[in-house]
Amino acid sequence: MTSLDSRTSSAVAEECWAESDLVELRCCQVQEITHDVKSFVFAAPQGRYFEFDAGQFVTLQLEIDGVALTRCYTVSSPPTRPLRLSITVKRVPGGPVSNWLHDNLVPGSTVPVLAPLGSFTLPAEAVVHELTAEKPPKFLFLSAGSGITPLMSMTRTMADLGSSADVVFVHSARTPADIIFRRELDAIESVVPNVRVVHVCENDYPADRWPGLRGRLSTSMLETLVPDLAERRTFVCGPAPYMASVRRLLEARDYDFSRYHEESFNFDRLPATDVRATIEEAGLGSADVCGGAVQEAPAGFSVEFARSGRTITCGADEHILDAAFAAGMRPPSSCSQGMCGTCKTVKLSGEVEMQHNGGIRPKEIAQNKILICCSKPLSDLRLDA
Repeated sequence: MTSLDSRTSSAVAEECWAESDLVELRCCQVQEITHDVKSFVFAAPQGRYFEFDAGQFVTLQLEIDGVALTRCYTVSSPPTRPLRLSITVKRVPGGPVSNWLHDNLVPGSTVPVLAPLGSFTLPAEAVVHELTAEKPPKFLFLSAGSGITPLMSMTRTMADLGSSADVVFVHSARTPADIIFRRELDAIESVVPNVRVVHVCENDYPADRWPGLRGRLSTSMLETLVPDLAERRTFVCGPAPYMASVRRLLEARDYDFSRYHEESFNFDRLPATDVRATIEEAGLGSADVCGGAVQEAPAGFSVEFARSGRTITCGADEHILDAAFAAGMRPPSSCSQGMCGTCKTVKLSGEVEMQHNGGIRPKEIAQNKILICCSKPLSDLRLDA
């Protein structure tokens, strides 16, 4: 074993989030991907490694100008490179977090990051078919804008592992200058014979006239690029209108939607905490929101927040987070869809019905942790929050 092998072996003794769901990660590199997109690379803490599934996301918990903000970003690096983890962020005009990251996160900076979550992931068949002598599977990856990130993690993973899965990767962008990972994807295509990459641009860039496919993804494009569409599992990620358009295109082709997967977490959705903050900033009180009448909470179960000392009433058919907001509380939350894990807390007593979307791991459920955004009480509750 070489000295490098020895150092690497000793550096990967424990999974990064094995002891705590929240870990302070150090940025070790910032990469300029396009004119308004950067990748931020984080190093695993000494003696640890990153473990996640290609396509999952992490949640950053930040404080910007005295305001606590939580944002989720898909991991763009592959799990095959366990000592580094990267997120790729597009600067959004007026976006407090994306602009802060672009302007302030530099090598040496640290940020608190929650463990990876999400169910939009690369299926095992993409990499294990070599061991089972099964016919290589076929995939269609469709992305637009920064929706490319989970599919990039999947593509990097298959390339690293030498998978012979047949992949057609079609990415849509406004202009050639907006194609994220353009050169890397072209490089992968040039050396991996079973990966075909197609870029589609709506317009030229002033300094870069686009010679390829133009406009938006269409039925004719799909028919030309993937005549064997029915044989492929399709993975889609991008803005909500783009994904809706893709669904319509596939429906027109009588596609079998049991083979369809999309990133259902809308990362652009305004978190419930931000909605309430907007109401408060506009000078609206509870009477304004309720149409001038103060409404009493419906009969239900009591929910005690042990650390804050607050006890509220939550209806049997009401999510705990919604009841907390209605009572004027501001518990940590982000997606309100049971996906990001931000509202996770320990249930000290009582029972709940929880219907989550991958935002909590089985071992955490076994430790009596719940997501209050997607949990309804079945009895009186006491929470460690």
